[in-house]
Amino acid sequence: MRHRIKGRKLGRTASHRQATLRSLATALIKHKKIKTTVAKAKELRTFVEPMITRAKTDSVHSRRLIARDINDKNVVKELFGEVVEKVGNRPGGYTRVVKLGSREGDGAEMAIIELVDFNDVTTKKEKKVKEQKPEVVEKEEVIEESAKEEAVEAEVIEDTADAVEEVKADGKNDDADVKEKAAEKTEEEQPAEEVADDVKDEAKEEKPDEKTDDSKEEKKEDK
Repeated sequence: MRHRIKGRKLGRTASHRQATLRSLATALIKHKKIKTTVAKAKELRTFVEPMITRAKTDSVHSRRLIARDINDKNVVKELFGEVVEKVGNRPGGYTRVVKLGSREGDGAEMAIIELVDFNDVTTKKEKKVKEQKPEVVEKEEVIEESAKEEAVEAEVIEDTADAVEEVKADGKNDDADVKEKAAEKTEEEQPAEEVADDVKDEAKEEKPDEKTDDSKEEKKEDK
């Protein structure tokens, strides 16, 4: 029974197992994705992730420790340059294991182990997001333009309303002037009518006097 026994022997001696993990780590950092058995992929994950974490501190000491396991200088430069920049502030979990099923022949379970930040799926999603951002910007610009047009229309409506109110006020003032002129004319006509009435009254008063004088003359003649 394998209670409290960590790791996998992979059917190899210690030195052979160490050499296998070193070669797999070198291939993974160089190609960003490799195909192997599930057991090797899970064992490689525990071997290469501490190496990437150590590479975040770019120092001579960390370079020498990593150079013990990776004998290719170009791969070491790529790890400290491209891989660390791409990983960024990710706190672990740099690799992903995807099972592929059984292999023909011996029926071993196969899997793909890859670096998460160099996956094609994530890059495609990032491209889609980048392509969608200009559309969002265009929509925001359209909304801003429509808001500006609405503001301009509101200003035009306010100006027309003010102009209509001014016209109405001018019309009211003109009506008031006309009414005042009509009132003045009526006031001028009223004294003339009053004078005519006075003349008529005086004429009426004079007519009875004439009649009285005529009657007096007739009486004298009779006598």
